[in-house]
Amino acid sequence: SSIGPGATNMVTAAALAHVNRLPVLFLPADVFASRRPDPVLQQVEAFADTTISANDCFRPVSRLFDRIVRPEQLIDALPRAMAVLTDPATCGPVTLCLCQDVQAEAFDYPLSFFRERLWRRRRPEPDRDELARLIAAVRGAKAPLIVAGGGVLYARAEATLAALAAATGIPVAETQAGKGALVWDHPQALGGIGVTGTAAANAAAAAADVIIAVGTRLQDFTTGSRTLFAADAALFQVNVALHDVARHDAEPVLGDAEMTLRALTDALEGWQVPVAWRTTVDSARAAWDDAWLAATTPDAAMPSDAQVVGAVWRQATADTVVVCAAGGLPGDLHKLWRVLRPGGYHAEYGYSCMGYEIAGGLGVAMALPQRDVIAMVGDGSYLMLNSELATAVLLGLKLTVVLVDNRGFGCIERLARASGADGHDNLLPAAAPRIDFVAHARSLGAAAERVDGIAALEAALVRVRAERGVTVIVVETDPARTTVAGGHWWDVAIPAVSTRPAVAAARSAYEDRVSGATA
Repeated sequence: SSIGPGATNMVTAAALAHVNRLPVLFLPADVFASRRPDPVLQQVEAFADTTISANDCFRPVSRLFDRIVRPEQLIDALPRAMAVLTDPATCGPVTLCLCQDVQAEAFDYPLSFFRERLWRRRRPEPDRDELARLIAAVRGAKAPLIVAGGGVLYARAEATLAALAAATGIPVAETQAGKGALVWDHPQALGGIGVTGTAAANAAAAAADVIIAVGTRLQDFTTGSRTLFAADAALFQVNVALHDVARHDAEPVLGDAEMTLRALTDALEGWQVPVAWRTTVDSARAAWDDAWLAATTPDAAMPSDAQVVGAVWRQATADTVVVCAAGGLPGDLHKLWRVLRPGGYHAEYGYSCMGYEIAGGLGVAMALPQRDVIAMVGDGSYLMLNSELATAVLLGLKLTVVLVDNRGFGCIERLARASGADGHDNLLPAAAPRIDFVAHARSLGAAAERVDGIAALEAALVRVRAERGVTVIVVETDPARTTVAGGHWWDVAIPAVSTRPAVAAARSAYEDRVSGATA
């Protein structure tokens, strides 16, 4: 990149990769090591410390940061970078800043530096004593629950998890990153958990006496801001990363998800959950099926986001991968999308970066050209970043974008009003000009159409599936409608002092909830 906006524009991507534990190598250019022409074009000067450049912004969002001021430093830096990028516990963004003058220098590197090298995947076995404590806890449990995180997918442990759940009857709830570890109709699959979770998963989480969290950071959306699990429940954290395995004062099981689940399956051979727990879970699943149908079935009113999700799902196939990131859609998709094949759900909800949807969909389409990729994006996110449509067209990719237009930031409007605010400027006023998303998408080379209602959306999806290239389908939804079923409390602090009665009432309710959570 350049040393200015080209570099700093990548910081958001680095933060996203850091939160989601994704191995990405960033190579931003840096200022001249010689300082001879300083200050150069785009150089950001730190007057109190001349060793600092704009690239120091990468430090807090990089697992490894290095600045190359001599060409021979690459002999040490590149192997270090590869070690981080390929380690299951430390993987994340690596930033190697390349000084502009150094980039042009020659160096007599040893031939051995260029030999082909195979970096093999490391799968740490769980500690024997930690595993034994987990096995004993599960065998003594009356109501065990597995919480599957993104680490299950990273470890390619989907089949092992499915076999363990089927053999033992232990129900499985999924985080945003872990969704798709099980197919939706697996008998033990409860769907998403937490603030955006299903009623079935959250009821099981509240009643569970042993919780096995596998490959998850247990962020606030997963735990309902640490209020979802029973206070006396035994929590075990299975994770390959030491930083994550110690969270929430959990019993640690440090090890690879696949190896740990495999060992747990062997140790629990012949054991099953109590009949009473299985009956409770089955009943909760059946009740959620009814709630799911009610939320996704179209009616005579303007469509809700949930009804759009239902329409897209009804026209999905086992090859479909749905992509989402920010706004209200991840909430409805986490609850309502039913994964037909492992890996069929791709949510960037660690950093929840607006604008990721189309760029992420492009990446999924490049990585999985044999699959049907559908990126679902709100009008707010679309307006923040849409230019990758042109890139997808230039690359000849097959990508479908369902643009849900609620004339603004509907989920923020609902959150603001729930907090006692008046929702100022979250939605476009009726008199504001209508944005022609169809014309805009066509100007970037994509096929595009606006549909009126759920039936027309489904018909368009059927047509598009048989077509090649990039297609944008725009559907208008009601910003006030939300999925009431499922979900859990989320700790959103309300101002302690306000002249608005609605805010004061919301604060009072908030204090009651917080005092109950910490009691």
